[in-house]
Amino acid sequence: MNTTSARPGELLSDPQLGLSYRLVQPVPAKPRRCVILLHGVGSNEVHMASLATRMPADTLVVLARGLLTLGPGQYAWFRVAFGANGPSINKEEAEHSRQTLIQWLQKLQHHYGVSADHTVIAGFSQGGIMSASVGLSAPESVAGFGLLSGRILPELEPHLASPQRLARLKAFVGHGEQDAVLPVAWAHRSDALLSRLGVAHELHLYAMDHGISAEIHADFLTWLGTLSAPA
Repeated sequence: MNTTSARPGELLSDPQLGLSYRLVQPVPAKPRRCVILLHGVGSNEVHMASLATRMPADTLVVLARGLLTLGPGQYAWFRVAFGANGPSINKEEAEHSRQTLIQWLQKLQHHYGVSADHTVIAGFSQGGIMSASVGLSAPESVAGFGLLSGRILPELEPHLASPQRLARLKAFVGHGEQDAVLPVAWAHRSDALLSRLGVAHELHLYAMDHGISAEIHADFLTWLGTLSAPA
């Protein structure tokens, strides 16, 4: 049985970590899988709800809100500036978000009884960046991560897990060939890094700009289906 429609539930929060989130409705009574979806800079968690459509009905889908408030309805995981030499990030904010997400994931898994082996974290743009940051630094926390029109931060290098720890991790990389925000070269860099680290992954390129198309959505869902199903 598949989820044919998805809608974000009420805003929840973890006061200890300062992170807000929504559970996609309907929430499975006994979730067997968990998918965490992270939005891009200047957006919010509701914008990721459409990516939850057609996921298995026993999947708990969680939409997380960025820790930084940029404006009404606009959030981010860290501040970033785009210049002639490419994007420049606030390293301290990115690191704080990475650590917060790892702690929050563990609490979610414990609360809903879903193991790390059946948990995936994915996101668009900056949300994809954070998904990769979590997966590559704390691979014991998830089965895999989805990098949708994003990149892997060079600043993550000191926090990368060893190849031995990364051996069971899987990744999905989807990117637009005409991406004007994060050029497709970032996808090729991610592909090369994941290969060097020994992370099993798929690279999909699309005839699109910076975004999530129906094609990337479909391929991401197919990739999710290739991950080991709960016993």
